[in-house]
Amino acid sequence: MSLLNKEPVLRVERILKEFDPKQKVIILKTSARTAIEAATSLGCEVGAIVKSLLFRTESNFILCLVAGDRKVSLYKIKKKLNCKDVSMALVQEVKNITGYTIGGVSPIGHVNKVRIFIDSSLERFSYLFAAAGHPNCVFKISFIDLQKITGGSIKDITE
Repeated sequence: MSLLNKEPVLRVERILKEFDPKQKVIILKTSARTAIEAATSLGCEVGAIVKSLLFRTESNFILCLVAGDRKVSLYKIKKKLNCKDVSMALVQEVKNITGYTIGGVSPIGHVNKVRIFIDSSLERFSYLFAAAGHPNCVFKISFIDLQKITGGSIKDITE
C-alpha cells in the first residue's frame, strides 16, 4: 500500500491542499523519524526541520513546533503558560491527541484541537520541512504559511 493512501497522510494532504492547491506531501526513500534523518534525506540544514513535540500540562496539552537544531525549554513553556508542571506527553497520549504516531506527528490535521506554540527560531529559514503523518512523509512550507495553516502562536520556547 502506498504511503499516500494511509489515513494520517491523507489527513495532512487534504489540509495542505485546502490551504494551497500547489502543496503536496513528499515521500522520502529513507526515514525522517528524527530531525537529523530528515535533514539528511532532504539535503537541508537540521534547523529547517520542524519537530512537532506534544507536552502535557496540569490541565491539557500543547504542541510545540521547534527547529530541529534546538531543544525545548520547559522553563520557558511553563512561564508562557503560567503553570508549574509541563512534561513530555506519553506515546499513547501523542497518538490519542494528535492522531499520529511519534516520528510522523504533523503540525496540522490533529484529531483533537490542541494549542500550538511555534519556535521563533524557525523564522531564520526560507523553507521548512514538517512531518506529514508518517516517518517517511514530509511537506515543505514557509514560516509565514506554517503560522497561518496551524494558527500557532510564535514564541521563544527554546534554550
